Amino acid sequence: MASLNHPADLKYSKTDEWIRVEGDEAVIGITDYAQDQLGDIVYIELPWGGGQHFAAEEKFGDIESVKATSELVLPVSGDIISANEDLKDHPENINDYPYESGWMLRVKLSDPSQVDALMDVNQYLQYLQVR
Repeated sequence: MASLNHPADLKYSKTDEWIRVEGDEAVIGITDYAQDQLGDIVYIELPWGGGQHFAAEEKFGDIESVKATSELVLPVSGDIISANEDLKDHPENINDYPYESGWMLRVKLSDPSQVDALMDVNQYLQYLQVR
């Protein structure tokens, strides 16, 4: 796990999603740890059209790798502004660049205080060690 990247400026969920807050919006994806555990990602299903509302901890999509299919869970409540359309043709970006071109959703936050309940990088790294 030492070679995995977990930026200090992000927040993390127990379901291995990350969130970067930008004003009243957030960018969301899965962590380097999650993509590493999944293996080569071959398909992703997201709310492509945007506009849908999701509650915190609600499933927003599925991600499929050569090993397994996993649910994606939104760490905060909000309205989907957009999904990363490039992932339709290049789901491997999640493996290669989970925090850059591998982002999944842009969300308008319904309750920005929910971000405070998420883990910082040190808490997330400790969480990974005990699970």
